[in-house]
Amino acid sequence: MKHLTGLCNIPASNITSILDMAAGYKKKLITPCPSFEPSLQNKRIALVFFENSTRTRFSFEIAARHLGAGTLNFSASSSSVSKGESLSDTIKNLEAMQVDAFVLRHPSSGAADLITRITSKNVINAGDGSHEHPTQALLDMFTLREYFGTIDGLKVIIIGDVLHSRVARSNIYGLITAGAEVGICCPVTLMPPDADQLGITLFTDLDRAIAWADTAIVLRLQLERATGGYLPSLEEYSVHYGLTDERLERVQKHLLVLHPGPINREIEIANNVADRIQPPGYSKSMLLEQVTNGVAVRMAVLNTLLTL
Repeated sequence: MKHLTGLCNIPASNITSILDMAAGYKKKLITPCPSFEPSLQNKRIALVFFENSTRTRFSFEIAARHLGAGTLNFSASSSSVSKGESLSDTIKNLEAMQVDAFVLRHPSSGAADLITRITSKNVINAGDGSHEHPTQALLDMFTLREYFGTIDGLKVIIIGDVLHSRVARSNIYGLITAGAEVGICCPVTLMPPDADQLGITLFTDLDRAIAWADTAIVLRLQLERATGGYLPSLEEYSVHYGLTDERLERVQKHLLVLHPGPINREIEIANNVADRIQPPGYSKSMLLEQVTNGVAVRMAVLNTLLTL
C-alpha cells in the first residue's frame, strides 16, 4: 500500500494488518505515559484540509507526533487557494517543500485519487466529498472488533443520510470485506441509487432495522438536507429515524451504538443514547471510545504507508 484513498477493493489481509497494528498501539495509548518507537522520525506530513475538522485533523496530528513525524497544518482559508490557486498547484508546491505524505480532506469526491496521479508521495484520504473516508471506517471496524472479538458474521446497520455519507461508503466496503452483514436504514430520498448493487440489506423502517442488527452506526444528518428537498422537516426525520431510548425499549433490543461525529443531539440520536456508557438501558455508546481508537488506527495507517 502506497496510498489509502478508500476501502473499495482493499484486500482483507491489508485491513487485518492495520487493525492488528492498531491494537498494539491502543494498549500503549491508554497507559499513563505512552511511549512509542519513533518509526517516522524526520518524516514530514502535510495535513491538507479544505474542510473543517476536529477529530480527524487532531488525531492524525497526534498519531504523527507519537511516531516521531513532524506535521504541517494547511488551512484553505489562509492559503493561496483563497487567491485562486488550484488543488494541483497547491500539492505540487507543498511537495517541493519536501513533505513526505499528504493527508487530504476535500469537498470534491475523487480529490484524493487525483492527487495520487500528480505526486510521488503517500496520500491518505481524510474524507473527499461523498466518496470515502477510509480511516473513519477502519476505526469503526477496530471498535467493533475490539468489543465483539470479531467482525465476521456481525450484523451492522448504518442509519441516516447514506446518500451523502463518505463514512457509510467506506464502512460498507470495509465491513463486507471483513465478513460482516451490512444494512442501511434511511428515508428513500436518502437511499443511494446503487444501493441494491452494494450487497447490503435495505430498510426504511427503523424498528425492523434495529431488530435485525447487532450494532448501529448512526450518521450525522447534514442539516442542509432538510431545506434541500430531501426531507419534509427535521422534526419528522427525528420521529421516524432518531435513535432513542423509547424506540430501543419498544423493540427490546440491546444495541452497541457508534457515531462518527459531530452529532446533532435530539435529531439523529438522543442525549441518553449518545452518552450512555454504562447500563441500565438498551444501548451502550462507543462515541468517545471511537475517538481514542482513531488515534491508534491512524498511527497504524501512517506507519504502514510511510515505512515501506
